[in-house]
Amino acid sequence: MSIHTPGTPENVVLAQSVNGRLRAEARIVAARAFLFRCLGAGAFAALLGLGTGAAFYGYATMNQFDSAAEKIASAMQAALSEITLKTKGEVTLTDNTLRLEGGLPRGGAPTPTQAQLGNDAAPASKAPVNTTFTVFKQVPYMDGQIVTGWNFRANEDVPFQQYCYFSRRQNEAKGQVEIKIDLAMDGKVLPQPAKSDVNLEILGRNCVWSEGKKT
Repeated sequence: MSIHTPGTPENVVLAQSVNGRLRAEARIVAARAFLFRCLGAGAFAALLGLGTGAAFYGYATMNQFDSAAEKIASAMQAALSEITLKTKGEVTLTDNTLRLEGGLPRGGAPTPTQAQLGNDAAPASKAPVNTTFTVFKQVPYMDGQIVTGWNFRANEDVPFQQYCYFSRRQNEAKGQVEIKIDLAMDGKVLPQPAKSDVNLEILGRNCVWSEGKKT
């Protein structure tokens, strides 16, 4: 083992080698740092570009949809302005069907036509004929319904008679039968039967009377 004294050629060479290696390592570290900075800047620029592109694409898409919607609305408006609409209504009353041209008269209340009233019909005996029609108001109640009938004479707007009853169907051994219980007449509840479990007063509250009449 030999120890070199300061200033000897061997020490100078060794110092130069150490300094060269340290400078080389410093350059490597600096190069790596520069590389990382470049990668970070590139990633930031790429993300910024993607975000900007997506924003422009969304803006263009929204403008495209708005323009299409405006075009469709304008086309529909132009088409509807040149079209004449004709309405037809169909209203069912119990077993009879009324077909009305131009909508429903009297604020939506159906009325029979002259042909359905059959004012010209007459019996073979030529006896006078009284023509009437009935409008039914039905209110669901338990397993049946409460029906109010308004009887009208031809060409009259006020019913001359009103009645109300409870109706429901039940299955029997011989088939299905309808049970009917009379409740009221002309806005007044009928007398309560002595042996009946049905309270006519309670059921009669569901009757629908003309001109605001109540039981």
